[in-house]
Amino acid sequence: MTDIAEPKQDKRGHMTTGAGSHDPIHPAERPMRRLFLANRAWLGTLGVFVVMMAVFIAANPRVFSSWGLYASVLTTLPVALFLTVPLVYIVTAAEIDLSFPATMGFAGWIFALVVQAGYDPFLGIVAAILTGMALGLLVGSLVVYANLSSLIATLGMNFMLRGLILMLTQSKSIALVTLDQTWAYRIFSSQVYGVPLQILWALAFVFVCALLYNRHRFGVQVHVVGDNPDSANEMGVDVKRVRVKAFVFMGLGAALAGVFSTMINFTWWPTSGDGYLLPVLASVFVGGTPTWGGIGTVVGGAIGALIVSFIQTGVVGAGLSGFYVQFFNGLIIILSLIGHRWNQVRYR
Repeated sequence: MTDIAEPKQDKRGHMTTGAGSHDPIHPAERPMRRLFLANRAWLGTLGVFVVMMAVFIAANPRVFSSWGLYASVLTTLPVALFLTVPLVYIVTAAEIDLSFPATMGFAGWIFALVVQAGYDPFLGIVAAILTGMALGLLVGSLVVYANLSSLIATLGMNFMLRGLILMLTQSKSIALVTLDQTWAYRIFSSQVYGVPLQILWALAFVFVCALLYNRHRFGVQVHVVGDNPDSANEMGVDVKRVRVKAFVFMGLGAALAGVFSTMINFTWWPTSGDGYLLPVLASVFVGGTPTWGGIGTVVGGAIGALIVSFIQTGVVGAGLSGFYVQFFNGLIIILSLIGHRWNQVRYR
């Protein structure tokens, strides 16, 4: 008779069938599967981008084989990245910020004023960043310490700051015609071998923010506060301070967006930032950051900004009228959200 090996339990709690047999590996413990599960939100967004670009290239291969099209997108994409990535932090903390367009415009205005007065643009950048962070602190304090709804409070701040800009400037723009002769422009907004330098700075910003979001204590605190503020408080996390810091970080990103937008156009406009409200919100949610807080993805948000930035160029490049842009914006957003809904576990 053939001996039947007695099942045994290994140290991981798995059942084996005796000598000579290999320990079975649970599917969730396979390295590739673990990697996919840990990054499935932004991988799903990347899949949407690949499919979208494949459709555009098939529709008009000649246009989409030209570097000029991609260079034009990469020139303006950094502004969206500087706004989208910090907003991921805000949404992860279970808040929302609708004041960033006006903060971007206000900080850009301060930068333009400093440069117009004849000072070094580097000083203007510092002034803009401090202004953006101060406005973020003001917005965060209103939401957190005055216990106001972030949706309503930030929307009100957006209108108020934009109105203040229009009143103080009488709706006049500021042209910086000599900006391209400065070292700040050469370092931050010129081109090297046809590649806009601002996209490299934006990618560095995304990389640092991704590390901060996933590896640093601040990122962990943002996750915990957004998931369960009561538990975070019991763990010793200063919930109010973390929420305010998220708004300050949003102000920093908006200030950088204002500076780079001014450098790209050589002009500051009183309406600077207005056109970014809905595209940036769409980029965050298309990127795989859900609305209920506690989880999110910085890399997915960056890819979402890339998708939204390419939609208008792609639709026109494919030979369709500009009237189709809004339709495809909505279609991509809805399809992405449906895909993320199936791809993610809803914790709330």
